[in-house]
Amino acid sequence: MTVSLRTASSQGDLVAVGAVHQRSRVAAYAGILSASTLALRTEEAFGEWWTERYRWEKDTHRMTVAVDDSGAVIGFSYVGPSETPGAVELYAIHVLPPVLGTGVGRLLMVDALSSLATLGEDRAVLWVLEENLRAREFYEAGGWTADGGTREEPVNGEPVAQLRYTIDLRSAFG
Repeated sequence: MTVSLRTASSQGDLVAVGAVHQRSRVAAYAGILSASTLALRTEEAFGEWWTERYRWEKDTHRMTVAVDDSGAVIGFSYVGPSETPGAVELYAIHVLPPVLGTGVGRLLMVDALSSLATLGEDRAVLWVLEENLRAREFYEAGGWTADGGTREEPVNGEPVAQLRYTIDLRSAFG
């Protein structure tokens, strides 16, 4: 399978991102979030959510999609400014469950780091569910480190503990 990356550019991309997000989330968060919480938002609902969000943030954020040989969206990343002072943020990397472990996520991370480095800060942050060990290992393998920041954020009303990870963008490209 050949994978290419490009900037999300159409309503169809955002609808496809919604499907990827929902499928990825259900697979990754099973056992972390309740089944009822995971069932609350459909692929279509995520597509509508991303369409609306990106409409408001497209001037300050960047969404990259990974597409396969057929042109189907199989993953995405989302980066932009952060509420963390002196940092920019990696908001999401999601890939379809069948492509986990194939390098698609790594391609998206490398691209996201490159995009983050252009946003004017030397440091990037991301938030990950504390219990999502696979994601934590993925980010740690990419050079991210937990910096001690924590928060509890609701996912569809269910509180979830999150950890903040950081990376020095200068050393990532040094």
